[in-house]
Amino acid sequence: MLLTKFTHACVRLEKDGKVLVFDPGTFSETDRALAGADAVLVTHEHADHIDVDPVASALLASPALQLFAPAGVAAHLREKAPDAGSRIHAVVPGGDFEAAGFAIRCFGGQHALIHPQIPVVANIGYLVDANVYHPGDSFIVPDGVDVRTLLVPIHAPWNKVGEVVDFVIGVRAAKAFPIHDALLNDAGRGLVEGHVTRFGAKYGTEYRHLSTGDTVEV
Repeated sequence: MLLTKFTHACVRLEKDGKVLVFDPGTFSETDRALAGADAVLVTHEHADHIDVDPVASALLASPALQLFAPAGVAAHLREKAPDAGSRIHAVVPGGDFEAAGFAIRCFGGQHALIHPQIPVVANIGYLVDANVYHPGDSFIVPDGVDVRTLLVPIHAPWNKVGEVVDFVIGVRAAKAFPIHDALLNDAGRGLVEGHVTRFGAKYGTEYRHLSTGDTVEV
């Protein structure tokens, strides 16, 4: 399976000629990420994870494109792209399904707390082919499974470096790559990634930086 990093939390997986895209948001190259996509997984409703208008347009333009998201996101997209309604699916924690030949399991349920006065929204973490785990905006550790490839939200209004490190230690995947990094400058990225690399290695996780457009085999 090939994994390509796009800006922020958007990631593209390719296997056997099929394409799965996570979180094509407003910080990402949405049109490029969605080109040729067979399925889209959305973790939650925030704009940096779902750029609604381009995604709705892609659903209308591609008759086979499927989308999976928490119920609120799915309902909003059905309003924006009613002709694609049958291809827009609501998912729940603990569920599993197949999308474009990829086996998906769902974890979590809610977004990490930003501030007590900011409402907490639904958030689903997705494990693909018992391999790649995208947690969205949460540090939920999947229970009862071994994750081989972890996508790590390395910077956000809802996290701090110690929590990022503890998440990597808790999951203990063999490999880890960054997501949710659009707001970092080079100095901040180097600081966070230094900690994740050093502490992750102590617990068996090899952390590797990916820049936008980089592709690796996982």
